[in-house]
Amino acid sequence: MLLFLNFGLEGVLGQSSSHIFPIEDALEMIIIFDQTGVISYVNAVAAEKLEYGSDDLCGRHISMVFPDLFKDSPGGFTGGHPFGHELQNFVAYRKNLTCFPVEAKIVSSDAAVGMYICMANDILEKEFLSREIEQVRQEARQAAKVKSEFVANVTHELRTPVNGVLGNVRELLDEKLEERTVKSLRLIERCCDDMNKIINNILDFSKLEAGKFTLEPRRFHFRNMLDYVKSHHLNKITEKGLDFFMTVSPQIPEYIIGDELRIVQILNNLLSNALKFTAVGKITVEAVRTAQVTGKMELFFMVKDTGIGIDGADKEKLFQSFSQVDASISRRYGGTGLGLNICKQLVELMGGRIEVSSEKNRGSTFSFSIWVGLSEEDQDMQPPLEESTAVTMLFSEEDSVEDIRKFGTPENQESLKKTLSKLILCVEMENWEKAEMFMDTVKQLTEGAPREISRVVLKLKMAIQKENYDRITKEFEALNQLL
Repeated sequence: MLLFLNFGLEGVLGQSSSHIFPIEDALEMIIIFDQTGVISYVNAVAAEKLEYGSDDLCGRHISMVFPDLFKDSPGGFTGGHPFGHELQNFVAYRKNLTCFPVEAKIVSSDAAVGMYICMANDILEKEFLSREIEQVRQEARQAAKVKSEFVANVTHELRTPVNGVLGNVRELLDEKLEERTVKSLRLIERCCDDMNKIINNILDFSKLEAGKFTLEPRRFHFRNMLDYVKSHHLNKITEKGLDFFMTVSPQIPEYIIGDELRIVQILNNLLSNALKFTAVGKITVEAVRTAQVTGKMELFFMVKDTGIGIDGADKEKLFQSFSQVDASISRRYGGTGLGLNICKQLVELMGGRIEVSSEKNRGSTFSFSIWVGLSEEDQDMQPPLEESTAVTMLFSEEDSVEDIRKFGTPENQESLKKTLSKLILCVEMENWEKAEMFMDTVKQLTEGAPREISRVVLKLKMAIQKENYDRITKEFEALNQLL
């Protein structure tokens, strides 16, 4: 740029420059003045911006353009501006004495001693836009704050009526009622519990987004915490016909310091997802110690299932807020798409990270690490090796689950037989929720079956959804004959 201007200066000073591109075509303001401060050249852009005629400024003093920067003096001019290539912000004055901000630099010319070149850009519009952007940014921050406060207030307000309904329903369930009434009350109770879970997720999400979420670490018994998690899910998992086991490394001490409630929340969420998307096979939880540094210890958890799995291309969607892998997931399995995003943020608050490895129709493994504290007495204690709570796994080979999934294999037929027995028992007891759960398992176990079997399975599923006992009995017998 300076080379360009120096060549242009030669043309201004009358030297040969017919082959040089003139500075008159520059897009910025160019003003050339000498050591006395007298302006000898102003390009068209500068003349237009300063509202002078093309030659009106020539012969005038530079202090007319920059009165705050240069002062007219007997020796030429005085000013505090450091000449050089550094951009600085000045104020330029127009002919009518109005002013505007410019971004400029003033350099001494190499082509002619005692000559100076001022290059400036009008930044009035830029400053205006900056102020506008800052105002919009402030308004966006305020809107986000109002939104977060609104969500928090509304969800808190929602809890009151939901818990009121739930309390009354549970009181009614203690009384002697008709079976049909009990069934309706159980449905209301389940809906209230689901609503409370959604409210809790929204509250956690709004706190995390607002940066107001804080962990509450304390000393707690690690294995008791895992026993609580196991007891919470064991019945649901085994009722679905799945195997459930938990393995804990003996190197993890009995007591650790961390936010027990949030660790339980992460494990509960991952296990609920595993149960939701797994109809055949097993669910496992593993916990190991991977590192220890000055009173801190890294724990690594894995939650594995043999469920529907996901494609590699869809993994990135899992941890996004309000996101499911596809819309059919929400329709079929439910969910708000907040759970895994909350898990991710909680894990990161605990200094760890969460990952997933999965393959379509072969299951998923969610793994996460967290850092927890150790009390002084626990740091010196080494847990005995026999403390391991490892459980012998019923499936020692991965192929065993594949054999169950593959229609027509002995393992598949045996699993179908057991599942159908549980299904018809649930129908006899009018436990339609569990009947639908076992029906989903039957549907997965008959994937790839001949068309006549698939057709009967679909009819049986529709009959269960409509709670039509006679139709269910008819389709159940037809399916048994085909199998």
